[in-house]
Amino acid sequence: MRRTDRLFEIIQILRDGKLHRAKDIAARLEVSTRTIYRDMDTLVASGVPVEGERGVGYLVREQITLPPLTLTPEELEALNLGMAIVAEAADADLKAAALSLASKVDAVLPAEVIAEADAWKFAVYPFADVARGFAQMPTLRAAIKSRQKLEMHYRRIDGTLTERVIRPLHMEYWGRVWTLTAWCETRGDFRVFRVDLIEEARALPELFQDEPGKTLADYDPQANAPPEP
Repeated sequence: MRRTDRLFEIIQILRDGKLHRAKDIAARLEVSTRTIYRDMDTLVASGVPVEGERGVGYLVREQITLPPLTLTPEELEALNLGMAIVAEAADADLKAAALSLASKVDAVLPAEVIAEADAWKFAVYPFADVARGFAQMPTLRAAIKSRQKLEMHYRRIDGTLTERVIRPLHMEYWGRVWTLTAWCETRGDFRVFRVDLIEEARALPELFQDEPGKTLADYDPQANAPPEP
């Protein structure tokens, strides 16, 4: 057995939270007790929360390792809503745990998403702002699917409240903040709105059809207007 494979097997053994003696692990993996001692030192040095000592035994108590997960955008939205709610709780430990979990989620997002989020500085907004945006999600998603125009109240970062009529085209996730790409009827151009800054969105009875120059395929983030502040 290769050493990397053996270290993985040791972690699997210790995941049950019980105390395991080095000689028992050694017998199970068919290596010497001295080899297990060295492997334990390696695991500790690499940051695995192994507790114990030679002659007594070892266990992992603090960390829970989850298998790899593939989340849909809706599942990721639900996870972030849960973190947003917990992060606003009065319990300091739970708030710290939510922030830590959010950092871990951000760390495994696709590299291009992280790069865009950093460029737009979206990932630094507080959870309270993020949570506000989720209230508009059902209306926005439904309007995109039904190709329905929206009347929207949008508060810019400087506090200015604006009213827009838009054709919602697409939503994207950028490190705990969602954006809405739309054709803005009010401005006569494409705009990208932060969902957490949308105070109200109301579906209008008017539907829209594709028109040249106003579809998502026509939107060029390099050539068109930058995201609404």
